[in-house]
Amino acid sequence: MKELFLLCLLLLNWFSPAYLAPDPIRLQPERVPFTPKEFYIARVTDQRSDQHRGPIAQLALAAGQPTQRVDLAGGLESGVRNFVSQALPQNKSLRSVAMRLRQCEIVETAAGNRVTGQFTFVVSFDLLTSDGGGGETATQLTEYRGGTNYVRPIGQTAVVESSIRQALVASLRSLNNYMNREVGKNEKLATGINVVFTDDTRLTDDDTVFYNPIRKLVWNDFLAVPRRGSHYAAEVFTSFGYEGKSSVKDGIVQLNLQLKAYMLKNSSWARSEARNDYALNHEQRHFDITKLVMERFKQKIQPDSLTIDDYNSIVQYQFLESFREMNRLQERYDRETNHGLNQGLQDIWNHRIDEELQTLGAKK
Repeated sequence: MKELFLLCLLLLNWFSPAYLAPDPIRLQPERVPFTPKEFYIARVTDQRSDQHRGPIAQLALAAGQPTQRVDLAGGLESGVRNFVSQALPQNKSLRSVAMRLRQCEIVETAAGNRVTGQFTFVVSFDLLTSDGGGGETATQLTEYRGGTNYVRPIGQTAVVESSIRQALVASLRSLNNYMNREVGKNEKLATGINVVFTDDTRLTDDDTVFYNPIRKLVWNDFLAVPRRGSHYAAEVFTSFGYEGKSSVKDGIVQLNLQLKAYMLKNSSWARSEARNDYALNHEQRHFDITKLVMERFKQKIQPDSLTIDDYNSIVQYQFLESFREMNRLQERYDRETNHGLNQGLQDIWNHRIDEELQTLGAKK
């Protein structure tokens, strides 16, 4: 009988409240006090570090007992997803935003019948956009860091749930304020792109001659000493480049590109016996080809060929491609005209260059 009595005591202790598995934390539904006009939460993911995964809380539930691990009902990801879906309208015509839960942790310590709790909450919000290939691109928008410290009686745990719920609402309010504040001026939230080209056609007296239809090359522009060992009568150095600036106005990226086709006097030379009008025209056509390729480059940089999140890389890529195209076309021009010695083919190239410059609006 004595052994049976001891076994009963052990069973009673085992099923006492201190040893029963605690109930999970159930978030109470709450509608946020605002209606988002710019976004909806499309996804909630648990992205806590490995050391912080698992149940979110270490709660002191009984005096003199160690803290117990307690999780949200259904787990953090599911619990927050369910709360957000009820708290926010899901207007899928708005921008799609992902919510990444990076830290959600409650640690309590008990001293007698009083419990001190520390709650830490960190969440990031990303804009989700299509990558054009059936996938999507995530661009980080903003981050919310919150939490609270509290003191509660050991038998009352309502503050645990309310602390989590208030942090979630505060994070959604922070995102809503961010979107409303940034939507018209933040490049990440832009809905379109506009490109404005400006040509540098300055008339200067220094080493650089900028391409200008009213300013043709003259022999006095060729200031360098003829290259030793070269069989050519003349050589002109031309190139082109661009400078870009962007801003956002009314949700549209304004991409301003200043382009310049130019010739460098101190890198260009001509032999004295070759300085005639025919030879000068051949060198001018090299300059015209540079301008022509620059105009072709403009055709590649149009809004429908750019993406808001990667337009700068696209512009740089197309510039390098156009630069290579310029070098190939210059070499082809010299090869087919035999550096201007074949007058018949020179005339064909003269006509071809003028026609395309007129088509591209660079020559009347």
